[in-house]
Amino acid sequence: MGKLTLDAADVRRARTLARQVGRPIVKTAQQHTTVSVERATLRLAGLSGADAEGTPWVNRLSDVVRADVGLEHGVSAPVWDALLRGEAEDLVTLAQKASAGSVTFRLPEGRDLTRARSASRKAVGKGIKQIDRRRVERERMIAKVGDAPRKPWIYLIVATGDIYEDIPQAQAAAREGADVIAVIRSTGQSLLDFVPEGATREGFAGTYATQENFRLMRAALDETSRELGRYVRLTNYASGLCMPEIAALAGLERLDMMLNDSMYGILFRDINPIRTFVDQRFSRQVHARAGIIINTGEDNYLTTADAVEAAHTVTTSQLLNEYFAKEAGLEDWQLGLGHAFEIDPAVPDSFRLELAHALLARQLFPKAPLKWMPPTRHMTGDVFRGYLLDGFFNLVGALTDQGILLVGMMTEAVVTPWISDRDLALQNVRYVMDSAGKLHEDFHPAPGGFINLRAREVLGESIGLLEDIKAHDNGLLDAIADGTFGLMKRPADKGRGLEGVARKAADYYNPATEILEGDPS
Repeated sequence: MGKLTLDAADVRRARTLARQVGRPIVKTAQQHTTVSVERATLRLAGLSGADAEGTPWVNRLSDVVRADVGLEHGVSAPVWDALLRGEAEDLVTLAQKASAGSVTFRLPEGRDLTRARSASRKAVGKGIKQIDRRRVERERMIAKVGDAPRKPWIYLIVATGDIYEDIPQAQAAAREGADVIAVIRSTGQSLLDFVPEGATREGFAGTYATQENFRLMRAALDETSRELGRYVRLTNYASGLCMPEIAALAGLERLDMMLNDSMYGILFRDINPIRTFVDQRFSRQVHARAGIIINTGEDNYLTTADAVEAAHTVTTSQLLNEYFAKEAGLEDWQLGLGHAFEIDPAVPDSFRLELAHALLARQLFPKAPLKWMPPTRHMTGDVFRGYLLDGFFNLVGALTDQGILLVGMMTEAVVTPWISDRDLALQNVRYVMDSAGKLHEDFHPAPGGFINLRAREVLGESIGLLEDIKAHDNGLLDAIADGTFGLMKRPADKGRGLEGVARKAADYYNPATEILEGDPS
């Protein structure tokens, strides 16, 4: 079982419970669709652009289809039926005419239905083949220019709001040692029920996630990858109300990682639980196809709940995220399961507790590139104390062999860090990794010692929590409504985006789902 003396039966029990708790959620997701799933399907078929007011054509087209025939059948058959009937020569023209009120959609039947489904599958299949090509392109580029020289990968955020300012900052960060560049999204984008178009130059504490911004940053980092002789990965956020669409765009533009958590949008953005679970399943199917690594958001629980008392909720969420991810087709190497260094440093043995939690995650998920998050909650503005805490954080990462190490800033969560803060933070990471990067080879906690006992305690509490969730009438949905995770209470019949959910009709059809779920023909 590795460095911790965990009971193998307990580990099996934890995973069995996670599967039992997660299975009804998957069934619910399979029974529903959302406006964003349908819009993502249109995007995979090549529909892009926006009207003069900035509303994307995928929104305009899907809204009219929904008004005419409902969402529960899927938009694909009505849309391609209209194209085959000669209503327009392409999707953009059809969206324009639909927006102007000059097209009426119907539910085709018989031979017309067969032809419409076939045409939609062919069109969407082209988009998925483009995602396949971009995945191969990544693999070939890594083989040609080289990969990051070691792990953990050093993960650094840029977030100016202006994509043309982000690019030189990202390239500079890569030259200073960053292996992964994350372009944080503009505040509030997760609550927009559309994806903005084009390159954007105004954002709030971040830059809008758009297809053009993805393309520009990927091209810039490819240039820097060739310069440095190592592939620099690009990350963005597939979360919020447009999770499926952003996932599709990320696959089309060869992003390498996406923040994608099964419950983050529910807990921290008050997005309807059903909407979120439907959207995350589709988005993860796209990520699986694209070879994208997901980063989950368990670290956020510890910004609202005590990191010692709530440690088992992190482990529980990791187990659930693993189940949902694998059910959607993701492999172990794509599971950037999240956790964080957020114990109050004033707590006795805080460093030993952090070691126990991090090592537990490493041992439960030995093949996953865990994403280790730096301290934020207990950063006070004392930059010397903050720098020391980040050094301890980096040391835990080295001792427990984490896969993705987010660079901590000594001014984190206090002010927006200066570029000089970033430089110092990268120096901190480099020093620890150069001097102690292989320390995990020598680190073996005592079998009956503090770290082992704490890890077993957290695993036991996670099993207990999963058993409690299973005992609820509606399982995980009831647990979320009760505030089990992050102290946030989110009922299944409330929350943003609920109006964008539809239960599938018997004749529901989505060519993207059909292809992504294993029928590549």
